[in-house]
Amino acid sequence: MKGIILAGGLGTRMLPLTKITNKHLLPVYDKPMIYYPIHTLLEAGIDDIMLITGGNFAGDFLQLLGNGKDFGLKEIHYGYQQGEGGIAEALGLARHFVGQESCTVILGDNVLEKSIRPAVEAFAAQGAGARVMLKEVPDPERFGVPRFDEDGKIEKIEEKPKTPGSNYAVIGVYMYDAYVWEILPTLKPSGRGELEITDVNNHYLGKGRLEYSIVEGWWTDAGTFDSLLHASQLVKDQQLDSR
Repeated sequence: MKGIILAGGLGTRMLPLTKITNKHLLPVYDKPMIYYPIHTLLEAGIDDIMLITGGNFAGDFLQLLGNGKDFGLKEIHYGYQQGEGGIAEALGLARHFVGQESCTVILGDNVLEKSIRPAVEAFAAQGAGARVMLKEVPDPERFGVPRFDEDGKIEKIEEKPKTPGSNYAVIGVYMYDAYVWEILPTLKPSGRGELEITDVNNHYLGKGRLEYSIVEGWWTDAGTFDSLLHASQLVKDQQLDSR
């Protein structure tokens, strides 16, 4: 199982902070944001990792993370995304790294309380296909939102819908088999001019090969000022509770 961390984009929602650094290098309480997805993958038993970033501050990741020695890794692989082509485009840069193996993809601004190991193990038990992770949220319209059928199975995922079909968000953790490399070249840019990861997930769904796990504990992204502050407070509280 390979791990992919997507930490590109220009972070325009967090200007002026992102004039001088990549969003994913901003602090979440006492650590750079990028540390959290790395730890999430490691806790799930995934230690072969590629980091994909972009923009003017890509070199800062190398300066901070080096070859991954501080995390007990032999090396971290790096990829560079030119421009803002979307999550799915960034994922495509990892094709040669992943090869025919399966992969777990995590967005660089995702912070989770609990390990994703149970979901990773459930995905491995599937044998093929894809798996997404869901969390009930108060503002699902900010995310990809699953719509369920009467049996509790996902029948469609809608990207940032004005009228959400449920209160669940598809968080930024995705698991794919090698079929994903056949899907990516078929995608068309959305109205935002990006290749959307929701289209990848819906493709698997159309083939009857998408499963889901519910996130245990709290989860937040840290891609806005409010959510960055919220993530810092959650991490602080968690550390205080563990003392």
